[in-house]
Amino acid sequence: MKTIIIIPARMASQRFPNKPMALIDGIPMIQRVWEKAKLANIGEVVVACCEKIVFDKINSIGGTAIMTNPDLPSGTDRVYEIINNHPNANQFECIINLQGDMPLVDPNDIQKVSIPLMQGFDIGTLVTHISEEEEKNINITKAKVNWIKRENIGEAIDFYKKPKKVLKNIYHHIGIYSFRINSLKKFIGLKPSENELFHKLEQWRALDSNMTIGTKYIDESYFGVDTEEDLLKAENIIKDKK
Repeated sequence: MKTIIIIPARMASQRFPNKPMALIDGIPMIQRVWEKAKLANIGEVVVACCEKIVFDKINSIGGTAIMTNPDLPSGTDRVYEIINNHPNANQFECIINLQGDMPLVDPNDIQKVSIPLMQGFDIGTLVTHISEEEEKNINITKAKVNWIKRENIGEAIDFYKKPKKVLKNIYHHIGIYSFRINSLKKFIGLKPSENELFHKLEQWRALDSNMTIGTKYIDESYFGVDTEEDLLKAENIIKDKK
C-alpha cells in the first residue's frame, strides 16, 4: 500500500507544555518519533507542527515538517490538513497518524497498523495485552475487541478509560491509527458525538457513525509521554536498552 506517515506535534500541551522538544537522553522527543517512523521504511514521513522550533528542528535533521493551523482542535485535524494540501493525496492508500509522544514505538509495529485496512476496515489501530493493574489505571485507554481469528485481526466495539473491572476481550489500546483518504475525510467531517464527549475519546466519533475500527494485536506495549514522570520513565527505558 502506498503509505504516508504523519506525526502531529503541538507545543501547547496543557499537561506537558513544550512536550515535542523535551529531551530524552539528549534528543528531542519529536526527533525520536520521526526516527522511528523513518526506520519503518514504508513511505513518506511528515511532521505536522504549528511552532517554528519544531519545524526548524525536523528540517535541520533532513526531515520534512509542515506548519499547520495552530487553532486546529486535534492531531487528527492536523493530519487531515497535511493530506488535504498534499499534491499527491489521492495516491495514498494508507495514511498513518503516529502520535508525536510515542518515542518507544517499534518501527515494525508502525508497519502493522495498515493491516486492518487491507481487511476492509475504515480505520486501523493497534492493541496489546493488559494487566489487571493496568485496567484500573484511568490514564490507559482500553479497547474491547471482537476477534475474527485472521492474522490477529479484530474489531473494536468499545473504548474507555475508567475501569470496569473486566478483562475478557479487553486490551490496552495503542494510539496509532491508519486511514484511507475517504475514511479520514469522513471522520473529520463528523461532529463530536455524545459518547466522544462523555468518554473524552475521539474513537467514539467513528463508532457512533458506524465507521469500523479494525485492530491488530501486537506483543509490545507502549505508552505516550504525557507527564514529566512519563518522560523520565521513557528515558530510563532507552538508557537500559543502550
